[in-house]
Amino acid sequence: MGNPVYSILWFLILIIISFFVAGFCAGWYILIHPLSVCINPLTGLADLLLSGVQFPHYCAEKMMSGAPLC
Repeated sequence: MGNPVYSILWFLILIIISFFVAGFCAGWYILIHPLSVCINPLTGLADLLLSGVQFPHYCAEKMMSGAPLC
């Protein structure tokens, strides 16, 4: 396991920030993703929104490993 201070910081980011980011991105992702089939420039935006939806998973992985923030 890594540094426990970093694990605590990642936990705070997970609880305070990442769930709100994921919730916001999920709604838009549901609307944009089907349109990206018809409108090619929306593909990049859909991929960015998917990354936002997966942000809690990223934070949880970093929390468990105790990885530094940068």
